[in-house]
Amino acid sequence: MAYRSAPSSGRTHLLIILAVAFAASLTLAACSVNTENGDHKNVDIKTPIGGIHVDQDAHANDTGLMVYPGARPKKKDEDGEESNANVNLSAFGYGLRVVALEFQSDDPPTKLIAYYKEQLKKYGAVLECHTSKDITYNRKSSEKSKELTCDQDSGNNVELKVGTEDNQHIVSVKPDGKGSTFALVYVQTHGRDTI
Repeated sequence: MAYRSAPSSGRTHLLIILAVAFAASLTLAACSVNTENGDHKNVDIKTPIGGIHVDQDAHANDTGLMVYPGARPKKKDEDGEESNANVNLSAFGYGLRVVALEFQSDDPPTKLIAYYKEQLKKYGAVLECHTSKDITYNRKSSEKSKELTCDQDSGNNVELKVGTEDNQHIVSVKPDGKGSTFALVYVQTHGRDTI
């Protein structure tokens, strides 16, 4: 399975589309669906064999990381879409949890990278990747190794990763004018092949 974030304006849409596709595969006579269309878009689908929960009410502590001092949540895009998401999928003994939040800072990327390298150390060895993409999460279930790797090693964006393919923390930092835009991401999978 590969998750590659769309540009920030489409990230939330991508997660909701993923959830809806997953829900369609779980269609059974006995299921419940709850949605909320207020300020936050939430989807809750429960079936006897699994469920989906998608909302935009994600918090930095859900990623296991603190927000960089002085940073502010990234503004909604021109379509009014939020760039935060909390997604939980489960079925057939498999589960996926993705928490993603985006922020802006007036500080340059080098300061954020140093700050998050220090924070991420508590989870293990920190891998620094350079990429032209926003955020990458790759899961290669055919490989026995669960080590994280860099997909490419060039580009202005820096991605800090720690953990394994099944339980990883990612911080993506990219230049934004004189400051930076950054994302905090937590990805956790569980199932027969991850035990």
